Amino acid sequence: MKAQRWNDDDINLDEVKKDRIAVIGYGIQGRAQANNMKDSGLDVLVGLRRDGKSWDIAAKEGHKVMTAAEATKAANIVHVLVPDMEQSTLYKTEIGPNLSEGAALSFSHGAAVHWKWVEPPGNIDVIMVAPKGPGQMVRELFLQGFGTPSLVAVERDYSTRAWVRVLGLAKGIGSSRAGLIKTTFKEEVETDWFGEQVDLCGGTHSLILNAFETLVEAGYQPEVAYFECLHELKLIVDLVHKYGITGMYNRVSETARYGGLTRGPIVIDEESKKKMKRVLDEIQSGTFAKEWVSVYEKDGKNSFETFMKKIQGHDIERVGVEMRKMMWPDDEERN
Repeated sequence: MKAQRWNDDDINLDEVKKDRIAVIGYGIQGRAQANNMKDSGLDVLVGLRRDGKSWDIAAKEGHKVMTAAEATKAANIVHVLVPDMEQSTLYKTEIGPNLSEGAALSFSHGAAVHWKWVEPPGNIDVIMVAPKGPGQMVRELFLQGFGTPSLVAVERDYSTRAWVRVLGLAKGIGSSRAGLIKTTFKEEVETDWFGEQVDLCGGTHSLILNAFETLVEAGYQPEVAYFECLHELKLIVDLVHKYGITGMYNRVSETARYGGLTRGPIVIDEESKKKMKRVLDEIQSGTFAKEWVSVYEKDGKNSFETFMKKIQGHDIERVGVEMRKMMWPDDEERN
């Protein structure tokens, strides 16, 4: 069954201009989306902590800024873009008590609603527009006249305007220029977490570290191993991103093509796939969500410290700093 899709020409932005949109949070994603919607002519205000460091930034960038509670009262669409683990408390204390009947509660990730960290009342719309890219890219592509594709979903359509609203938001942030795909909160959460854990973040970092260690333990220079196992990965991913897997193989050497096609399935094999399925089962059952909430409630943002220190102390990170300084000596961000 083919997924339902929309592009720019399918959406009338004037319909969502009838609404006032409160963007709650001004981090990387909130800042990008709020600025894109403002530049698209939508009526946007920003809700923040009064003593937060983002307040002055948002104001200097031309937004009307107020507390999350005030912004919720003033808006018809409340677009929640604070981190997942902060949404429940913020909803209970500032957003929920100030939602008006017929308003829309909007998210860019479905976790809080799907796992019932947030339980909206029955007299509002519940919607989601989830850009498939980091906030910096959402903004950069918008300014280039293009956009980041998004998944869109409606969990509840109380007003009968929920789809008008979510598609309007998606067009406002530039996503319909690249394309929108219909999903559900459940599907978005489970696939998003799975991709992050087994492929995009967790799988990639584990593959890099193990490949690097294999070469170094065999007596090869760490600097050479860094290039082969980490640096060149971007070049290959760029080819896959632009041309697909077959297109990538058609653009590398014949030796790389044969070696990759025959040895790749030995490394990432059926046993690896079984482990991926186990990770997916933990996501679908709610086991991972419960674990994550429990860890965060205990340690907060320190939840990552032990894991991050282990990676930061790895030889590949030390070598990486030296190699990046060699290649980009004047780029302080890289070093």
